[in-house]
Amino acid sequence: MQRLGIAVAVAAALCASPAAAPAAAAPATLQPPLAPPFAQIETGPSGGTLWQGLIRDPAVPALRRPTVVYLPPDFTRSRRYPVVFFLQGFPGSPYQFVSGLRLAATADAEIAAGAIPPFVAVIPPAGLDAYHGDWTGVWETYLVRRVVGWARRHLPIAVPARLHTLAGLSAGGYGAIDIGLRHPGLFGVLEAWSGYFRPLRAGALVHAGPARLAAHDPTLLARREAPALRARGVRVFLSSGTTHDRASAAAARAFSRELARLGVEHRLWLAPGGHDGALWREQLPAALAYALGGGARLAPTIGAHAPPLAPQGIAA
Repeated sequence: MQRLGIAVAVAAALCASPAAAPAAAAPATLQPPLAPPFAQIETGPSGGTLWQGLIRDPAVPALRRPTVVYLPPDFTRSRRYPVVFFLQGFPGSPYQFVSGLRLAATADAEIAAGAIPPFVAVIPPAGLDAYHGDWTGVWETYLVRRVVGWARRHLPIAVPARLHTLAGLSAGGYGAIDIGLRHPGLFGVLEAWSGYFRPLRAGALVHAGPARLAAHDPTLLARREAPALRARGVRVFLSSGTTHDRASAAAARAFSRELARLGVEHRLWLAPGGHDGALWREQLPAALAYALGGGARLAPTIGAHAPPLAPQGIAA
């Protein structure tokens, strides 16, 4: 009986740890940069990330197309970033910028080279085609009320409007100029890539009368808003291919001349090319440099412009 007691005591001693150590703390759970329903879909070469998720709007109950967000390498919520809102063309989607323009790869490379500061981008959807949903009507409202509001609440973006850019390609270029001029003070830089500068009878303007068409005419809007644009320092970037997209090039030249006459700071970027992703990829570094204050990536260009600016970033 005594031996049994000794054996039990030895067994207990062997099973016990030599010294009671405090329990290891559970590793901290890393919070994703964006909360659900946003999910990461791509990582750029330097660590920038692309996310997709739905920004709901009661005015568009059938909306099922996600918004895409770009976050720069080493993204942190302790810093305030310039923001670029990109507008799709038609037919198209936000993924024109993801796959066609390779936004993450280009933005990462330009940031790594020091050509531009880190920035965030928001790419909302609109209709499937221009006839059913260009950047007028419900989609204009969706952008300025829902998408911009969402960005202010969920992303650490800089407050000054001069650090907010609205840029678009093709019909999105028209939308960027039209919306930017119709909502003065919301954006400090407007960019039209192969855009047009007169309202089309499409989307919300299919049955518009003369007064409503005039309210969406970029030339008339620029003339009306010119004093405010000059006072706020709003800048405009126009780009187009010249060999296979002569209509867009002619429209960009004409609008550039109008802006010059009005004394509005702008840049006209022209190069051989067409109305396609190859041209838009080529001009993307220059468009980002103009939006974000970098001067090293702007050539080739023609048109009025100020001297290159230092990259614009806001520290917390």
